[in-house]
Amino acid sequence: MLFVVNLLYQRFGAIFMSIHQFVKLFCLNYQAYSPTLLVGKLSKDNILRMMKMVDDPHNGITFCSGSYGTNLDNDLPDMIRSLKGRVHFAHVRNLKFNSPTDFEEAAHLSSDGTFDMHAIMRALYDIGFTGPIRPDHGRMIWDEVAMPGYGLYDRALGACYLQGLWEAIDKEAKTK
Repeated sequence: MLFVVNLLYQRFGAIFMSIHQFVKLFCLNYQAYSPTLLVGKLSKDNILRMMKMVDDPHNGITFCSGSYGTNLDNDLPDMIRSLKGRVHFAHVRNLKFNSPTDFEEAAHLSSDGTFDMHAIMRALYDIGFTGPIRPDHGRMIWDEVAMPGYGLYDRALGACYLQGLWEAIDKEAKTK
C-alpha cells in the first residue's frame, strides 16, 4: 500500500500541492469554502502565481469575464494577453456596476454593462484562442421562465453578439 501512495504522490503530488497552495493563496478555510469568497479577490498577480506553481500549459484556466471582472482593478484584456496559452475555456459575460461593490448581470453588449466586450473578444483573438467561448449567464426576457441567471433567449442573443464581434475582428485582422 505504501508503494501505491508513494507512486501517486510522485505522479500527482505537484497537482495536489498546487491545489493546496491555491487555497492558501486565497486564504480560504477548507470547511468554510464558498465561491463567493473569491468575488473581487481574483487578480492578475494571483492567477499568474497559480500558473507558475505548476508551470505547464495543461495548468490553465476558464477565463470568466464576470468572475475576474468583479475586481474592478483587473484589466480584463490585459489579463487575457498575460495568460496566453493558459486560457482553455472562456465564459464571456457583462456586468453592470452600480457601485464598486454592487453589480448585476447585464446583457452582453458593451453599452449595457461595464465591460468593453469588443476588447475582451479582441484579446482572446490576439492570443490565438481556439477553445470554446460560452456566453455565460443571461437575463430572463420575453416572459421566459427558467433558472435565474440562465435565461436561454438572452444567452442566445449573447452568443450571436459574441460571434458577430469575433467575425468582425477576424475580418479586420485579415484586411490589414
